[in-house]
Amino acid sequence: MNKNNFASVPPMGWNSYDYYDTTVNEEQVKANADFMSAHLKEYGWEYVVVDIQWYANKPDAMRDKFQYIPFGKLEIDQYGRLQPDKERFPSSSEGLGFKPLADYIHSLGLKFGIHIMRGIPREAAHNHCSVLGTDVTADMIADPFSICGWNPDMYGVRNTEAGQAYYNSLLQLYADWGVDFIKVDDICNTNMYVNNQYSASHEIEMIYNAIQNCKREIVLSLSPGPALIEKAWHLEKYANMWRITDDFWDSWELLKDMFKRCELWQKHVSKGCYPDCDMLPLGIVGKGFKNERHTQFTKEEQRTMMSLWCMFGSPLMLGAELTKLDKWTLSLLTNKDILSMLTPDCKPKQIEHNEEKALWISYNENTKEQFIGLFNLSEHEKRISINMRDIEEEKNEVNLLELWSKKEWNSEKGVVTAVIKPHDCCIFKVL
Repeated sequence: MNKNNFASVPPMGWNSYDYYDTTVNEEQVKANADFMSAHLKEYGWEYVVVDIQWYANKPDAMRDKFQYIPFGKLEIDQYGRLQPDKERFPSSSEGLGFKPLADYIHSLGLKFGIHIMRGIPREAAHNHCSVLGTDVTADMIADPFSICGWNPDMYGVRNTEAGQAYYNSLLQLYADWGVDFIKVDDICNTNMYVNNQYSASHEIEMIYNAIQNCKREIVLSLSPGPALIEKAWHLEKYANMWRITDDFWDSWELLKDMFKRCELWQKHVSKGCYPDCDMLPLGIVGKGFKNERHTQFTKEEQRTMMSLWCMFGSPLMLGAELTKLDKWTLSLLTNKDILSMLTPDCKPKQIEHNEEKALWISYNENTKEQFIGLFNLSEHEKRISINMRDIEEEKNEVNLLELWSKKEWNSEKGVVTAVIKPHDCCIFKVL
């Protein structure tokens, strides 16, 4: 099975983390899926992803002290594989796991995803759980010297035949549940180990091999970032998407920094392989963090974020509570012209970047469409121009359509110019 066959475009969907943190439950997942099916599916949004600690009992019981309760109670089966918390996901009772929820998501014409931490639960190792299909126990494949610096749930898995058998059993379980997408954490950058930040590379390969073994098309997403550019070849070989930043939140400084990160990774976007700019903190976020709020991004900054993510070719994962989206935010997410750039057929390139502005171009090799992005990164209104000769366009006079305002535009003597508000952008399609 070629991994690129089932991620032919950057995945688009919703992830529970930005709003719910560790607390999301089945009813809330279904409500967001219902909204996506009714209002977003026709625009390409299709993945519904349950993020971290869906297996933890009362994970927010000590939220004033810990994001992840040290050695809290986890649901686990006899083979050391985590199971959904029955209190929050009641349909998982009687050993059904996430299959009933996945079936519901699929009935809406959507796809189902989950977050996992790399490795094997510490509890499985301490209790000497069996590894399915072997005569080995979990303590024999667990690596107690490979841990996560911010989450206490797991040990790394040793690069052994029995270790591969564990991951095979895990991915087969997910396949039986009907999982279409897994986000694996503490694996893209094992940042606790500053001298070996790619120390889990063998686990990336083991998970990839387990996906091939289970015979189900499961998109493999790696977190957290920043991904190591010198390992791009390895990421492209074994994963579908990988984070190029640490957790991205609604801060202009973080957004401004993404122009540098996207420039670094712009040549590594291809069919089935997507550098990931992380989730879109739009709408209302932060409830699980006891900081429920409307995004701190201005409307101008939200346009800039959506434009950069789409022009660059990043996966799009919404962090908002979808049922609380306002009409303006919904319009931001359903602009077909902007979303049309989100294809590996479009080849992005940043051709100028400084503290004041960024200029991007993108060319669709299939449709021959040309896109131009003018971004004002400064704190004041600014006139920004691009010379058509910089994008190998021979015509001096070019007609354009600005994709947010839907206004027609003309170049003047081969130069495209726009007066742009602070932190805002203009995105043009050459007509």
